Amino acid sequence: MAGLSDLPFFMMTNEDFQQNKRQYWSKDEAILNIQKYCAFQERCHREVRYKLIEHGIYGDPLEEIISDLISNNYLDEERFARTFARGKFNIKQWGRNKIKQELKARDVSSYSINEGMKEINQDDYVATLQQLLSKKERYSTFKNQFDRLKKLSNYALSKGYEYELIAEIIK
Repeated sequence: MAGLSDLPFFMMTNEDFQQNKRQYWSKDEAILNIQKYCAFQERCHREVRYKLIEHGIYGDPLEEIISDLISNNYLDEERFARTFARGKFNIKQWGRNKIKQELKARDVSSYSINEGMKEINQDDYVATLQQLLSKKERYSTFKNQFDRLKKLSNYALSKGYEYELIAEIIK
């Protein structure tokens, strides 16, 4: 049968609803499932909280499960921030501003964000920005010098790099 997103509401049968019914967890099921969820990849508190709420865990049981995850080292905000910053910089070549913005959107503490930023080596950071800008310059066309500066700086800013560093490299 079709999924919830495949059919408009008024065309769904009772059978469609039964197949797509959200599964609610007991507290014991929630502990096991959320431990697997956290063991698979680093998670922030917000992701875990939303996952538990999505499966019908609220209030005190939710807080107990989260505190249990923290005490058993399944959930560590600082470790998440470090892993997130390292991954986004190395794989997606994001700048510090974009990484900080995304971590703030995930409700990560300022302390953990600062610890995560320490994972980015300054020499690698500058080299990555230079590489991004030279690649962008090779594959772009510019009308004049002003257009070149504008396009390159907008590109680097959209990747989350600091304007002062961009201006220094583009010169």
